[in-house]
Amino acid sequence: MLTGLSIRDVVLIEALDLDFSSGLGVLTGETGAGKSILLDALGLALGARADSGLVRSGSDKAQVTASFDAPASVAALLGENDIDIDVGEPLLIRRSVKADGGSKAFINDQPCSASLLRDVGAALVEIHGQHDDRGLLNPRGHRALLDTFGRCDSLGVAADFADWQEARSRLDTAREALENAARDREWLEHAVAELAAFDPQPGEEEQLAGARSDMQKGERIAEDLKAVLESFDGPKNGVAPIRLAARKLDRIADAHPLLSEALTALDRAIIEATEAEEKLNAAARAIEYEPARLDEIETRLFELRALARKHNVAPDAIVALQQNLTARLESIEAGGEGLARLEAEVAAKYSAYVQSATALSDARLGAAEKLDAAVKLELAPLKLDAAQFRTAVERLPDDRWSASGMDRVEFLISTNPGAPFAPLAKIASGGELSRFILALKVALAEEGGAATIIFDEIDRGVGGAVAAAIGERLARLAQRTQLLAVTHSPQVAAKGQAHYFIAKSSQGTVTRTGVTLLDPEARRQEIARMLSGAEVTDEARAQAERLLEVA
Repeated sequence: MLTGLSIRDVVLIEALDLDFSSGLGVLTGETGAGKSILLDALGLALGARADSGLVRSGSDKAQVTASFDAPASVAALLGENDIDIDVGEPLLIRRSVKADGGSKAFINDQPCSASLLRDVGAALVEIHGQHDDRGLLNPRGHRALLDTFGRCDSLGVAADFADWQEARSRLDTAREALENAARDREWLEHAVAELAAFDPQPGEEEQLAGARSDMQKGERIAEDLKAVLESFDGPKNGVAPIRLAARKLDRIADAHPLLSEALTALDRAIIEATEAEEKLNAAARAIEYEPARLDEIETRLFELRALARKHNVAPDAIVALQQNLTARLESIEAGGEGLARLEAEVAAKYSAYVQSATALSDARLGAAEKLDAAVKLELAPLKLDAAQFRTAVERLPDDRWSASGMDRVEFLISTNPGAPFAPLAKIASGGELSRFILALKVALAEEGGAATIIFDEIDRGVGGAVAAAIGERLARLAQRTQLLAVTHSPQVAAKGQAHYFIAKSSQGTVTRTGVTLLDPEARRQEIARMLSGAEVTDEARAQAERLLEVA
């Protein structure tokens, strides 16, 4: 609820601080006193367009600060936007607009966007005026209002809709993939056949490149290695002379210790030379140069790399490409079966959604009848007995079904017998419009809404019993929510629990608007003025007293 409003340099208001309480508060004053300025200032704090025309003449900027007790819905909304606040904790909204048009907004001293401010403002306060095109007059909100009134549960419908849409998305994706694959079928068949014929192996490029390098090295060193090996061949080369010397020395080695040591050294030489010969032979076999084999390896390597370039992949990705293309080709054959399964799933999800949404539609139709009856009870006392109210629940085309169901809901009225039903805002006059809104608010009162409701001149053009009926309904509404009413009716003003008087004063060339919370005697005097006009009579004071006593 709105607990306070501080205004600085807004049009004719130089400085104004107001405190508000729960229940019904009424604001009165002579025409032109500045009641609209007060509402414009509050609207600025709630996210209305920042108009530099609001800045008081001679000032650099206008500023409005509004304080509220934060309801749970607003606390949750602020939490989603990284502004933490507990339910019931004071909520401070500050908005300023400069004379050059720049504006700033703060919630609990944290900067906020204009869109967040509008969302928060809409959750905190409803303002219904002569030309209001929001709230109850906006058909986009009628479905939610009816669901709340009738306690129509749409959670199951939302879940079924999400399941249906998810299944449709999977089906669409599968169809698109199958269509794309089918268009490429001829190319796929050729590519898969070509790759199968080539039969690439994992890591083949590295293996081929290594073998090619080894063979190229073998070509260069073959001659040198051949000459080295030839030095080991024949009875007079390599190890043979050492073996002959060792056999001769073995016969005389016992003659002297040095001969024995020499024999041992020869034995070691024979072992090392033999091992060297074996390794040389092994190396010759390993790097043996075969021109035909080198040609074969190079041809395979060049073909592998050419195939990779053709498919724009790295050579080591050819195997993965072959698997992918093969899978795509196979999916064309199996795609029909997969689509059939997905189509069956979509049909089942669609059926589940239609069933739950139809049940929701039936619940809405029942709630619409109850709401129509509740509003009808309120129309006659508000001098709208010739009017009719109807909640239209219409089935939408299936391409407009949503998580909220299959229905379009709109509040319609007919102001005269036999006249066609039409949207509320299009055919109601200013006074009728406000009274229709009041009737709706009374009918919907049990179902909640914004914490603060403001009616701007709801009693325009009526008086007597109708004004009294308006006042009685405003008072009834105010038992559940804070309500402020700008009024010209003494019957309505008498119902207020707090009475604010708005007046304009002039000092030289400076004109200012001020607001005063009236005490009981001043309130009786103001209601008497509203009854009698400029000259307040004793009879008017007495009548004002009676109105206050009845209220």
